[in-house]
Amino acid sequence: MSEYFDVAERLIEHVYTLDYDDLDSRTATSLKTFILDSLGVGICGSRVPFSAILTHLNQQWGSGQDAQVLCTGEWLPAAAAAMVNAWQIHNQEFDCVHEPAVVHPMAVILASLLAFAQRQGNVDGRSFMTAVSAAVDVATLLGSASRSPLRFFRPAICGALGAVLGMAKLAQLDKEAMRNALGIAYSSVSGTMQAHIEGTPMLAMQVAVNARNAVMAVDMAAAGMIAPKDVLEGPFGFFSLIEPEADIASILSRLGHEAQINLVSHKPFPTGRACHGGLDAMQQLQQEHNFTAGDVVSGQLYAPPLILRLIGRPPEDNMSTSYARLCFAYSAATLLVDGDVRVSCYDDDKLHDPVRLKLARCFSVIDDGNPDPNAMTPQKLCLKLIDGRELNCFLPATLGSPDSPLSREQHLNKFRRCCNDGIQPLPAATIEQLIEATDTLEQLPDITTLITLSTQKHFSTGAE
Repeated sequence: MSEYFDVAERLIEHVYTLDYDDLDSRTATSLKTFILDSLGVGICGSRVPFSAILTHLNQQWGSGQDAQVLCTGEWLPAAAAAMVNAWQIHNQEFDCVHEPAVVHPMAVILASLLAFAQRQGNVDGRSFMTAVSAAVDVATLLGSASRSPLRFFRPAICGALGAVLGMAKLAQLDKEAMRNALGIAYSSVSGTMQAHIEGTPMLAMQVAVNARNAVMAVDMAAAGMIAPKDVLEGPFGFFSLIEPEADIASILSRLGHEAQINLVSHKPFPTGRACHGGLDAMQQLQQEHNFTAGDVVSGQLYAPPLILRLIGRPPEDNMSTSYARLCFAYSAATLLVDGDVRVSCYDDDKLHDPVRLKLARCFSVIDDGNPDPNAMTPQKLCLKLIDGRELNCFLPATLGSPDSPLSREQHLNKFRRCCNDGIQPLPAATIEQLIEATDTLEQLPDITTLITLSTQKHFSTGAE
C-alpha cells in the first residue's frame, strides 16, 4: 500500500476500550433488535434438512458439551456449535445485512459469540452487547471500505475478522493477544462468490466454516499461538489480496463515530437482500393499483449492477432452493402467486409449480448503470399489465433499511413466525419469554438464558 495506517492497531484499540456506557440508547435498541432477529432466523434455519446432518457430522468430529444448537438444543464443542448456528442463521438468506458493506454481520458474529459465551459462562448482557457492537463495527467497516465488486464472500470473511475481536474482548485478552487472534483468523478465512454464482448451499456453509474458525482462532491466541501481525495492510494482507481497491482511510474516519449496528437492515423476506427492493416495490404497486398474478404480462427491475450480478439469474425448471432464493424472477412470481414470500415458498413443491415458473419467466433485472459496484439502491420496478396499464415504482430505500425500517410490530411478527417455522416450533410462552429477555438484555446476569430459551427443550446442563 502507498500509505500505511495500521488499521489493525486502531480496530483493536477500539474493541479493547469500548465500554457498555459508550453505547447510546439507539445503539442498545439496535443490538437487541438484531440479536433477537438473528436468534429467530437461526431457530427457523433448523428446518433446512442439512442442519441435522451438519450437527451429526460435528458430533462425529468431536464430542463436547460447551454450547447448544439453536432450536434443537444439542450440545457440541463451542467451535462446532458456532458452525451449526451460523449455518442456520444464514441458510435461508433471512438474516440481517449491512448494505453499505454488503456484509451479513450477525451470522458469523452472533453464532460464534453465543457459543463462546456459553462455554465461558457468566457473560452478562452488558458485556455481550458491547462485544457484539464492537465486532459488528470491525466487520462492517472493513466491508464498507471496499470499492470493488464482490469476488471473495465478504460476509463470511469480514464476519470472522469482526467476530474474533468480539470474542477476544469477552475473553479479556490483552491487545497483543487480540492481534494474534486477528492474525490467526485472517490466516484461516475462506469463501468466494463461486458458490453464489452456482446457487449452492455451500454459500451459507462458508459463513459456518468461518464462525468455527473464529472460535478456534481465539482459543489458539489465548493459548499463546503467535500469528502474522500485518494481516490487513501487509503485502499479502486483506487489503492486498481480498479487497485491493479499498479506501482504507474511510475506516479510520468513521471508527467510533457511529455504531455500525445502527446501519444494519432487516430482511422482511427469506431471500437475498438484493431481491428485497423489487419485492418491496411490487407490494407498493399492488396496494396502490390492486392487481393479481394473472394481470401481469411482464416486469423489469432496473437496479445497480450488483443487484443484477446477485439476483438477475433466470428461473430454471429444476432450480435448487439455494438458486431460487437468489433469483428475483422466482421470488417476484412467488409474491404474486402466494401474496407473501415465506420460507415455505422455496420448498420443492413450490419450486416445481408450473404456474409460478411461467410467471417468473416474465420478469428480468436490468443494469441501470450505477457506477458504484457495491450499491443496492435506488431501484425501479416497471410492470406491464394485461389491461394495457404500465406501472412504475421508484425505490430510493428498501423496506427494512434504516431509511425505511420495520416497525416493532413487523419485527416481532417476523420473529414469531421464525420460531414457529423451526424443525419443531417453540412454545408460544417461550417465544414471549425470549422477547422479554432480549428487551432487558442489559439486565441479564448470564446470556445463556437467551440460548436455553432458543431451544425446544430448556437444557441447563448437558443432560435432559
